[in-house]
Amino acid sequence: MTSDTLSVPAVALGTWAWGDSGRPGDGYFGSPLSESGLREVVEKAQGSGFTLWDTAVAYGMGHSETVLAKALAGYDRGEYALSTKFTPQLAGEGDDPVGDMLARSLDRLGTDHVDLYWIHNPADVARWTPPLIPLLESGRIKHVGVSNHNLEEIALADRILGEAGFRVEAVQNHFSLLYRGSERAGILDHCRKHGVRFFSYMVLEQGALTGRYGPGHPLPEGSNRAAAYNGILHRLQALTDRMGAIGGERGASAADVATAWAIAKGTTPIVGVTKAAHIDGLVRARAIELTGAEIAELEALADAADVDTRGWWEQEMA
Repeated sequence: MTSDTLSVPAVALGTWAWGDSGRPGDGYFGSPLSESGLREVVEKAQGSGFTLWDTAVAYGMGHSETVLAKALAGYDRGEYALSTKFTPQLAGEGDDPVGDMLARSLDRLGTDHVDLYWIHNPADVARWTPPLIPLLESGRIKHVGVSNHNLEEIALADRILGEAGFRVEAVQNHFSLLYRGSERAGILDHCRKHGVRFFSYMVLEQGALTGRYGPGHPLPEGSNRAAAYNGILHRLQALTDRMGAIGGERGASAADVATAWAIAKGTTPIVGVTKAAHIDGLVRARAIELTGAEIAELEALADAADVDTRGWWEQEMA
């Protein structure tokens, strides 16, 4: 087993949107990304106790890792934790595709180890899990997680690692008020039972649960998220209105409530941050304690919306 226990803040910080084309201009969500602006994000996050940064080779084909390393420059390596991923679909043809991809990530991130290393997608669990063992033994990765895996795949990866004295210590799946497949499939219960940290991504559903958008104010046309969500915004109005009201009672926003709900479910939300102001929302969300009645009400409203936001890259969890 690894000598240290996986310890994480209340919220992890996602850098998917940092992996744009690498040219000056707009990031994926239309947010102007600059080196100084992202440095400000890092400084505010680190100062607020949000010190786990989640990235991946697949985010801009390594550009997110490079930009993140630059933004963290000057911080002691012990002051932050790095989470990145092996994506099977991007694997090379060499003798050790997993080790090779990690080596390139370490180079871009400017470090000799990754705190949390994920198998990004379950293309072939039996093939891609064993190569993690020598990386754990060498200390180049400290902890292993699996992303977008179902319960059977999680158990298989855990058995493979267990033969060498390691285990799956984290699961990262799409989980939000609108998409609770991992809960219904028993994955959250599995994680609680076995002391596995569950990381929830897309808790804000790419902005659809922030309260900023609705039938009269849709997401910007021409974007992938507009295509995915604008047609269902009218179904979400009752939910986002109630989230806004619950947040308003606490000096918070609907987005803060969506994040607080994910925390209340016992998960660690991964929230994308591109502006320093986003950190303020995470500070508010971390302090919100939703009542059982509020959680039940929000979930009932989400169920009544009757939408399916499963991504094209995701399999059914049940």
